[in-house]
Amino acid sequence: MAQYPDSLLLTENLVQYFRENGNYGAAITETGLAIKKDSLNDRLLDIKATLLFENGDTINAIKAYEKAIDINPNPEYIISLGSMYAQTRNPLALALAEALLQTPAANAQLQAIFIKGLYYNYTGEKAKAISYFNNCLTIDYRYIMAYREKAICLFDLTKYQEALDVLQKAVAVQNTFDEGYYWMGRCYEKLDKRKEAIENYQLALQIDPNYLEAKDGLGRMGVK
Repeated sequence: MAQYPDSLLLTENLVQYFRENGNYGAAITETGLAIKKDSLNDRLLDIKATLLFENGDTINAIKAYEKAIDINPNPEYIISLGSMYAQTRNPLALALAEALLQTPAANAQLQAIFIKGLYYNYTGEKAKAISYFNNCLTIDYRYIMAYREKAICLFDLTKYQEALDVLQKAVAVQNTFDEGYYWMGRCYEKLDKRKEAIENYQLALQIDPNYLEAKDGLGRMGVK
């Protein structure tokens, strides 16, 4: 970087190095410096938005994606922004989802329907959200995030066995789905099935040893 300070490839490699090592502050700083040099680079804004979101700063991630879309209305950016709007209960999520549906070239029907389901999940309309997640799974039974969100809706409705059934399908589709095992642990815990809860929290940790929520679940079970 000292020798070639204007190299976008080197900048991205450095940012990725910081990201992989959990140094989000440095990654965001480097990206910000690159954006100052090239403020119309939507790719850099996309990277910044991703870093901010992963670092828990959804508000500024949204601002970064809004700027990126002003420069280049890339469907991938719109999908990401729509998901963030949904998670912050912003009805603009529905508008973006509808825009994706009305643009066949975007090839984003599945993601648009998921955004609608996500919005209704976060606004508390669980039954409506589930119907959208079901639509996603009708289009593509492998869409793992739809299984997760449907299961969370059912969990929130205290329908733990139904949520468990959904999660079992999810891990059958993708046996390395750590969140699936974690939420199965949560369901078994609610169903007072201690042994099964422990096993699933441990499975989640085998896939991701840094899964803090799974560690907390084992803690509740009295397992170190």
